[in-house]
Amino acid sequence: MSLSAKKILPITLLDIAGLAFIYFVPALSHMLSLPIYFIEPMRLFLILALVHTNKTNAYILALTLPLFSFAVSAHPVLPKMLLITGELVFNVFLFFLFMKYVKNTFASIFLAIVGSKMTYYLVKFILLQLVVLKGGLVSTPILIQVITTIVFSVYCGFLFRK
Repeated sequence: MSLSAKKILPITLLDIAGLAFIYFVPALSHMLSLPIYFIEPMRLFLILALVHTNKTNAYILALTLPLFSFAVSAHPVLPKMLLITGELVFNVFLFFLFMKYVKNTFASIFLAIVGSKMTYYLVKFILLQLVVLKGGLVSTPILIQVITTIVFSVYCGFLFRK
């Protein structure tokens, strides 16, 4: 598949912005005294990639954003990084699967986010029971997750381009 320079530039800029934002989230959260990670920055850039780039780039970001975060800050810990990576990749997979059958962007992204989150929490619960992970099951308040899911779904529903 060949991409023109006109298409590569926005993809590259979005990817660089995503990596930079992930890199600076801890510092920004500390500096602003706001838990910026509550807005799910990795999913935010995944949604931006789905809307403004292409399927391949969405998968690339799903695979690399958690790895990048782990590489530059050792956070999240390795098992959680793998869990987040799996969740984001599954989110992209579910989105395109639902788009194929539901053909409604808002419903597809909403169901994909909910489905990937449910899978994430199921696997996280198992990892907590096996003592692979420490801490609680839910770290971001459910209400905030519901709000971000709705906001991301509305954004994707209005702006998704095939």
